[in-house]
Amino acid sequence: MTQTNKSLSLGEALIPILLLIVLLSINAIVFGDVAIEGANQFSLLIAAAVGGIIALRQGKGWDDLQKGFVKSIGTAMPSMLILLLIGSLAGTWMISGVVPAMIYYGLEFLNPKLFLMLSVIICAIVSVVSGSSWSTIATIGVALLGIGNAMEINPALVAGAIISGAYFGDKVSPLSDTTNLAPAMANVDLFVHIRYMMYTTVPSILITLVIFLIIGFTKHGEIDPESIQQVQSAIKANFTITPWLFLVPILLFVIISKKVPALPAIFAGTLIGGIFAIIFQPQIINQLSDSTSFVQASYDVVMKSIFTDISVPVDNENIQDLLSTGGMKGMLNTIWLILTAMVFSGILETAGILKKITETMLKAVHSTGSLVTTTAISCGFLNLTASDQYISIVVTGRMFAKSYQDQDLKPEVLSRTLEDSGTVTSVLVPWNTCGAAQAGALGVATAAFAPFCFFNIISPFVTIAMAYLNIKIRRISKS
Repeated sequence: MTQTNKSLSLGEALIPILLLIVLLSINAIVFGDVAIEGANQFSLLIAAAVGGIIALRQGKGWDDLQKGFVKSIGTAMPSMLILLLIGSLAGTWMISGVVPAMIYYGLEFLNPKLFLMLSVIICAIVSVVSGSSWSTIATIGVALLGIGNAMEINPALVAGAIISGAYFGDKVSPLSDTTNLAPAMANVDLFVHIRYMMYTTVPSILITLVIFLIIGFTKHGEIDPESIQQVQSAIKANFTITPWLFLVPILLFVIISKKVPALPAIFAGTLIGGIFAIIFQPQIINQLSDSTSFVQASYDVVMKSIFTDISVPVDNENIQDLLSTGGMKGMLNTIWLILTAMVFSGILETAGILKKITETMLKAVHSTGSLVTTTAISCGFLNLTASDQYISIVVTGRMFAKSYQDQDLKPEVLSRTLEDSGTVTSVLVPWNTCGAAQAGALGVATAAFAPFCFFNIISPFVTIAMAYLNIKIRRISKS
């Protein structure tokens, strides 16, 4: 017997979302940082099950639900594969001495008071050139985090600076996928979109730099030079430190700048790191392997650095964590979280829950300011529920395009709003692909670094404020 569709109320649509928020809050209290090791994943499945029950009441069947979450998982598959390769890249870059060299030279030249602000600038430049916040955070970001740890700066604060800079670069780089996706959804030229974004992006990054500069001067005045020398000595005692090691990140950025997709580019970076480990760090190879054959030992150590836990023993306990990586294995909790998050989002979309909530939000639109605000909220909501920045940009872009036309707004107003809110807020959600990925790459919980991602927090408020104040809002001429 075929079940007839039942109309979905807003209250019913909110049930699985509110349940998830409650469960995740309980997990944070009970499990703390280890909630990502299983509790959060199962909470997502519980909320997904409740969403599935609502979908069944709408006349959907199990086949519909399965197709929905399989399709949702499919959209996140490239992200999960990239995460695995980021784990492998971190491993070979550690044993090759690339990351230790970055830490060593960084301690030599970076002033503790300016470190946070300079971290934003460095990551911004690298991200603009590479077009990828993920690659920037997984490479330069990891090294900067190590430098910050050696300077005894709060890792969450350093992670916030790294992510702020990386997402600024990702947001304005013509090589970035989201920077191309947002104007595509609004049907606007790429470079028109980038130039128009500068009106909101430049104030946001300037405010961010001032905040980090103030924090640097107020909280990190003096660092004991002796402790920094101890870190450098421990690194140099175990690794061959030479500027030639910087060829590895340079080659990776050249590859990325040639518009090679992220997956093959990071794979190439992993292999190059492994080759440099054999060339420059034979002592590390011999130290970490029991084999008497250097060829066999090289294969053994490089392969282990790619797929599992590996650590270079040092006398200085303060930097032991800096010289340890989990390889691909270290990314499995994050991938597990993304898988369950995409099951949750797929079922909510199948049940019509996302559509119901977004349609309700549109009823609140009465002016340019309220339209931009509602668009920004929709992007944040979809980052929270659909767990993916691409879904946030695509769904919101399609849903609001006509509303912007009806208010005689040029399409770049929509494309800018999508980037100012959809791209940058994704990393603030622990179970979003971006939030989970950066937590996995940096080893800092999303909930810990999110309050310090000032650029990501400020951007949506700047774009909303400019809309209400009618500053640089482009309109279609009536004539």
